[in-house]
Amino acid sequence: MNNNFTRRDMLRIASVGAAAATVASPAILRAQSGYPDRPINVVIPFDTGGYNDRLARASAPFLQEALGQPLNMINRGGAGALLGHTFFMQQPDDGYTISCSSFGPYVPLNILTQDAPFTVDDFHMINLPSQDYTLMATAADSDIQDAADVIARLQENPGSLSIGIQPASADLVNLMLLLDAHGIERDAVRLVTYDGGGPARNAAAGGVVDIALVGGQGFLPLREQIRPVLVFDEVDNDDWGGDLITDVSGADAEFVYGSQRGWGVHSSFVEKHPDRYEILLNAIETASKSPEMIESLTNQQLATDWRGPEVSNRALRNTAAVMEQHIDLLAGT
Repeated sequence: MNNNFTRRDMLRIASVGAAAATVASPAILRAQSGYPDRPINVVIPFDTGGYNDRLARASAPFLQEALGQPLNMINRGGAGALLGHTFFMQQPDDGYTISCSSFGPYVPLNILTQDAPFTVDDFHMINLPSQDYTLMATAADSDIQDAADVIARLQENPGSLSIGIQPASADLVNLMLLLDAHGIERDAVRLVTYDGGGPARNAAAGGVVDIALVGGQGFLPLREQIRPVLVFDEVDNDDWGGDLITDVSGADAEFVYGSQRGWGVHSSFVEKHPDRYEILLNAIETASKSPEMIESLTNQQLATDWRGPEVSNRALRNTAAVMEQHIDLLAGT
């Protein structure tokens, strides 16, 4: 009996019966290689309680079942994820340490603004289920109605609106690209800066600022307290009903995604241990597509999309390329 299953074989097995493949595929691969034969560490470059921490811990029971080994959560927050990303890169690239992080925009930010000891190419994305986006929002009772209203006011008087923003962020880059696209002078707008997304969102919901530009998924619990104005994406995944940046600034509008969260490994691991990588990839895909995990994460307002390595790596590198073009904004100049 031939047990040398290829990736194509595994996908064919999955198509025959989802229930059987969910259990059998990772186990078959494990039996051949012996990997993993001990617990796997998950480095989370943020403190406990944040999105990445919640995503990793909520996914753990399903990944453990698929891998046949427990996952140990290691939080290494600080310095805008630089400490955690550096710690992760210092670990052996043998498949026994993986990471759950907001690789975009933090890996590019670490490199462009913090002299990080790594490059984007040192990271390989397995899956980034959470691809956040900038959302421009105002208070639910604000007199601001839509994106056209905001643009018209800023064109007439750039200082007429207070704008909540985080410095050196993808949101700031998106704001400046929007201003450029509509002939609004960057230096003339009135910015109110916040250290985190939470305070900026609360400022918008409470009417402390006229508008704020922050990661959209974090706005979901405040849905009833805000009015969505502009979604910086090509599609309205969360059904905000606001304008899309491609509608306002054209189909070729330039923008960057916000936090691209999910699972990554060392690029060198993929090259050195392709058999182990195949097992890990298969296990994460199997768990991500299981109805039980989808239901569990959806109930916790966590993303479950399976985008896969090709789409996830392309998204991160596209974000890094655009951010590099706007290093002046990220450096705060």
